[in-house]
Amino acid sequence: MPLRHPSPTHILFLLPLLSLPLPTSAQAPSPNWPSFRGPSATGLAKNATLPTHWDVSKNENVKWKIPIPGLGHGGPIVWQNKIYLVTAASPDPQPVKTGVFGDIAPVENEKPFEWKVLCLDLQTGAIQWQRTATQGPAKIKRHPKSSHANSTPATDGSHVVACFGAEGLFCFDTDGKELWHKDLGPLDSGFYRVPQAQWEFGSSPVIADGKVIVQCDVQKNSFLAAFSIEDGKELWRTPRDEVPTWCTPTILRPEGKPAQVICNGYKHVAAYDLATGQQIWTLKMPGDIPIPAPVAAGDLIFLTTAHGGPSGIFAVRQSATGDISLPKGAFSSDNIAWSTNHGGSYIPTPIVLDNILYCCNWNGVLTAFDAPTGRELYHTRLEGSESGFTASPVATHDKIFLTSEEGLVHVLQPGKDFKLLATNSLGAKSLATPAIAGDMLLFRTESGLIAVSQR
Repeated sequence: MPLRHPSPTHILFLLPLLSLPLPTSAQAPSPNWPSFRGPSATGLAKNATLPTHWDVSKNENVKWKIPIPGLGHGGPIVWQNKIYLVTAASPDPQPVKTGVFGDIAPVENEKPFEWKVLCLDLQTGAIQWQRTATQGPAKIKRHPKSSHANSTPATDGSHVVACFGAEGLFCFDTDGKELWHKDLGPLDSGFYRVPQAQWEFGSSPVIADGKVIVQCDVQKNSFLAAFSIEDGKELWRTPRDEVPTWCTPTILRPEGKPAQVICNGYKHVAAYDLATGQQIWTLKMPGDIPIPAPVAAGDLIFLTTAHGGPSGIFAVRQSATGDISLPKGAFSSDNIAWSTNHGGSYIPTPIVLDNILYCCNWNGVLTAFDAPTGRELYHTRLEGSESGFTASPVATHDKIFLTSEEGLVHVLQPGKDFKLLATNSLGAKSLATPAIAGDMLLFRTESGLIAVSQR
């Protein structure tokens, strides 16, 4: 269904427009990329300077590359001069099936694993330490596209938190000493219509205000919970009426209001008070089993889903409260600036840069919208889209990086018109969201970690 613009009575609700100021040239790029999609989960490092072209096979604009034992789709995170990474190591190969397909059967008969947290030197890639969090047979089977370490870790500079789904939630200090761990129960995020089709777990933890927040949308007893980062004590737990999803929550700090936890979902898209876990608003969306994290930019929160129904996008106002679900046939309201039933994403989280929302679906279809109004700017299919897209895009002020599952990185020029600057191969499959650390771009592949930097 095409986008319907708001009626004149709703035009006032489109203001104020999004405001994302550029950093000044005097600001040095921050080396910190503390969790999934970096600072504030935006995917942005706007003042970084990154190359347009590189060649991994010839080491052109490649600072270093190292092998990583095992398989993990959790992205790298960075604090100052340290990279933290998770993996699930096994004596047997762990093949990954890429592409756009509908095979729901899990991988069978895998040997026991070691779930590891690694610390690497940012400048050289040398492994400084690695710790085995737990080991044994996997409690939940994986999807042929996934791994047993899908969740990106998180750090506040003093603690490193890794979630391995049913294997547990673990907290280390930055020297690799385990501080605490929690058993979160049988976190099975498989297909809700076919429970035996186990797909492992994919939601990443986030750290905010001394709390570790985990969104656990699973087959039974879904919940959102907060744990003390100091000792792992459970601070609050809020049940969620939800089927399994792979959504990572986003922390929102609205001006003049308490901090919130925003959760995407199928039956239960919602916002919660960060301090108490109390629900603030809820929204019904089309489709099922969403994966993209919520994206906050300016005055709006962008939510999307594109599986099991229309590929919808909803632009929710940060002032929303109560049940904000739209009546049938409506595309906007006092709480929702605009919505559309096309152009959304099933797997990659969208990105907002300079008032433009870029939404890349898993089939490689990229749609750009004017973020404040929802007006479509362009709609195109990326080269190599048959391999599928799982990694979420990241960007600087002048480049957007989109990585296909086969490791083909599309470098785009931001703007109202589609402009492809380059395509660069990583030489390996890559389903993890990359990180930007200073003037360095870090790609996790199925076999290792690659640091791309202008040389």
